[in-house]
Amino acid sequence: MAVSVVLLISLLSAIAPLPSEALNVRGHLLKSKTFRSPPMLLAPGSVSNKYYADVDFPRGHLAIKSFYAEVVDEDGIPIPLHETYLHHWVAEPYYALKNSHSADSQNLSKGVLERNDGVCKTTLGQYFGLGSETRHTATWVPDPYGIETGNPEKAPEGYEEKWMLNIHAIDTRGVLDKPGCTECKCDFYNVTIDEYGRTISKNYTGGLLCCYDQTQCQVKEGFNGGVRKLFLQYKVTWLDWNDAVVPVKIYIFDVTDTALLDGIPEHSCKVEYQVEECSAVNRANNECIHVKTVRAVLPRGGDIVYGVAHQHSGGIGSSLHGQDGRLLCESLPTYGTGQEAGNEANYIVGMSTCYPKPGSIKVSDGEVLTVVSNYSNDRQHTGVMGLFYILVAEPQQPAPAPSLCFSFPAKWCLPTWISSNM
Repeated sequence: MAVSVVLLISLLSAIAPLPSEALNVRGHLLKSKTFRSPPMLLAPGSVSNKYYADVDFPRGHLAIKSFYAEVVDEDGIPIPLHETYLHHWVAEPYYALKNSHSADSQNLSKGVLERNDGVCKTTLGQYFGLGSETRHTATWVPDPYGIETGNPEKAPEGYEEKWMLNIHAIDTRGVLDKPGCTECKCDFYNVTIDEYGRTISKNYTGGLLCCYDQTQCQVKEGFNGGVRKLFLQYKVTWLDWNDAVVPVKIYIFDVTDTALLDGIPEHSCKVEYQVEECSAVNRANNECIHVKTVRAVLPRGGDIVYGVAHQHSGGIGSSLHGQDGRLLCESLPTYGTGQEAGNEANYIVGMSTCYPKPGSIKVSDGEVLTVVSNYSNDRQHTGVMGLFYILVAEPQQPAPAPSLCFSFPAKWCLPTWISSNM
């Protein structure tokens, strides 16, 4: 029987596409739908970094299972990173006044942000978010877990849950220096003040302060590429909320967070940092690796059921460790080798993910975790990031047992749509 199951899985993996709807654990229906963001108008060298309120999103009390996104044109054709670099996108729920007019819905100041569970939730409050790696990074939440959204009991009186997107895209067609533009080096943007009119320090050579919305990276003289209308196309997969779903908490760690080191209660997540070029001595010894570490306290413990890092070009991997030094999750980048969308040479096109067997990776309330972010510093890198996402399920009574499920990124898990026909 076991051999038959293995052959069946191999055959179906080779010839059958993933069904858009399938029976999940305990017979609950898995649903998915694809949406598009509002259009982004991009000319060669231009930057779009906008926040879009009240975007299309499944409504109701749901268990979100995955969120896949990529940049496409009006015909739905994927756009390669060497033409439009997806610096990052984030998706986050918020509460808006019920029956608000469309004009009001564009004003997030009238809403109440619904942040994740920490630890950098004042600056990194998103539920979902990736960058150039978005096409080949799994976001699937394994069974029996789910990210809870749309619970009417959690909404403030008179408010309803909606979703917002922040999309930061840089058009690099015809630019003088693609890495300079994608790493937001200030010299290539000819920027000395930030988007709020504040003077940028001379010691700040590149990063988000220099590539804000409507800034312009230098383009080669005489290059004409025209304005393109692009979209973030995103597919959400979910279940209607039910008693079989075990909720998870979302935690995002930032390697720039020095709160514990500084002995202060408020997290100081700076989001980005700079990697200096390695010294001549290190270069001679083939030791051009920049290692940055930080420790942070996990507010609530439980079982880690998913983990992934976010890095920029130059990144060579990140890891998360427990207080006793044990490895909780390692996430490594995949670099493209070609020109087509999803395989762009010299860009990170995917990050590996961790799917521990339920109950195998436990963390405690208040445990001090360590994040390690490694970059090649064969050359300088500006505006890099070292984030680590984990999903944590608090202990349940009784504890969930591994089961037949839909989560194929987890090796221990057999899709129900196969097992139901056995």
